[in-house]
Amino acid sequence: MSDGPLIVQSDRTVLLEVAHPLAEDARHDLAVFAELERAPEHIHTYRITRLGLWNARAAGHTADDMLATLERYSKFAIPQTVSVDIAETVGRYGRLVIERTDDGELILRSRDEAVLAEIANAKRISPLLVGHPTPDTFLVAAWARGQLKQELVKLGWPAEDLAGYTPGTPHPISLVEDGWALRDYQNKAVSNFFEGGSGVVVLPCGAGKTLVGAGAMATAKTNTLILVTNTVSARQWRAELLKRTTLTEEEIGEYSGQVKEIKPITIATYQILTAKRKGEYAHLALLDAMDWGLVVYDEVHLLPAPVFKLTAELQARRRLGLTATLVREDGREGDVFSLIGPKRFDAPWKEIEAQGFISPAACYEVRIDLPQSERLSYAAAADDERYRLAATAPAKLDVVKRLVAKHEGERILVIGQYLDQIEELAEALDAPALTGSTPIDERERLYQAFREGSLTVLVVSKVANFSVDLPEATVAIQVSGSFGSRQEEAQRLGRLLRPKESGLSANFYTLVARDTVDQDFAQNRQRFLAEQGYSYTILDSHALAA
Repeated sequence: MSDGPLIVQSDRTVLLEVAHPLAEDARHDLAVFAELERAPEHIHTYRITRLGLWNARAAGHTADDMLATLERYSKFAIPQTVSVDIAETVGRYGRLVIERTDDGELILRSRDEAVLAEIANAKRISPLLVGHPTPDTFLVAAWARGQLKQELVKLGWPAEDLAGYTPGTPHPISLVEDGWALRDYQNKAVSNFFEGGSGVVVLPCGAGKTLVGAGAMATAKTNTLILVTNTVSARQWRAELLKRTTLTEEEIGEYSGQVKEIKPITIATYQILTAKRKGEYAHLALLDAMDWGLVVYDEVHLLPAPVFKLTAELQARRRLGLTATLVREDGREGDVFSLIGPKRFDAPWKEIEAQGFISPAACYEVRIDLPQSERLSYAAAADDERYRLAATAPAKLDVVKRLVAKHEGERILVIGQYLDQIEELAEALDAPALTGSTPIDERERLYQAFREGSLTVLVVSKVANFSVDLPEATVAIQVSGSFGSRQEEAQRLGRLLRPKESGLSANFYTLVARDTVDQDFAQNRQRFLAEQGYSYTILDSHALAA
């Protein structure tokens, strides 16, 4: 026993004592393989899951490494059941291997005949196996590589995919490191990705995920398809590639609702891939339009469900997922693991902040009392109306005004979920509103004015959550959000984390109606920030300077 900050329990939960001197070190090491579940003030609860253990194993961490972390920081002896479970669960990864024969056929191999017999008898797997040439191998249907990996994860036997990738059509790409260079962690992310074949790189917003993508493209030197969340993001990728690589405008195409270009480097939106015409996906030909050697998935935690099915058919293409968080609100982390690939690299936010590559941030929850009349309306409302009533409480407007005045001269994002609330905020602050209906050109004009400083306050909807580069934003005021979305919290804080030329630190405010579901949802959103080492200070709205 030691006087560490952790208590490991037999149900695979781990309690972290937040005030302990070693809490930050323990959090950093624990996050490699455990997921934060609850984060109140004093004790945080983590859970060790199968997927977390397999992701850690794929990233190069052994069961002994993980057990050593628990033993180093635990107050008490590790329950024997947990030690055994970790060793056995980690040992399941790679017991099955997908390979390709000299003749180009896919095979599933294992030295454990009992495991092979188990999966061969599984109803959803047996149709994917088309032969049994040797006691330790099955032939796999040529089209079934992705579906097989999905089903094996569900069955608890994640396969290591060593079947290789088509190199794609070669295309010359090099980085132009003129006054800059990839940082050590970005180089490590690129090298880990290629060592593993395919998979996901997890980096904080502002830590240069696009540069990791460019580094991977310069290593692969092949036709590349880049999938992004929206058209603004597509154009930012294009601008960054033109600036950082030898690629020219003639080599980069945009494939979106507005433009349909297919070039050696094509940047497409998820929306266009999932668009249907007469019940059919109308743009699937894009996936085979060029001989892609690399497919990049930006913001992979937001990958629409239909794209998983399409990705299952892209297993011969090398796939790179980029994200700030592997959390998915739909619970489909297992599909990211099996179809894009496991986590290959993960750099904790606080670690990159300590190196000076992202800006420090202070997080505040401002609690607001509803007036009696609004409390009564809230109490009488149906469950599905209560969040909207709490999130759009008029009492929040005065608090927003006071915070904007407090940070006068800084660049401030005011973020809302509901269009009528966004319009009301924009009018009250005499600031432009930017929503999903704002034309692309107007969005880019507003973003540019904000970057240059001629516009200091911008009221935005959730369209600004994703892949928007506003490096000089120092204040975000979150008035309402998507219920309890942790991934949204990551994106919104991420808007503030790019290093500032001004040298100012970032301030992230969340406005919460006290004693409502707004407060309940806020606690769930904060789990992500707590996992990254950030803590909230709770402020009472009455205490804010008028």
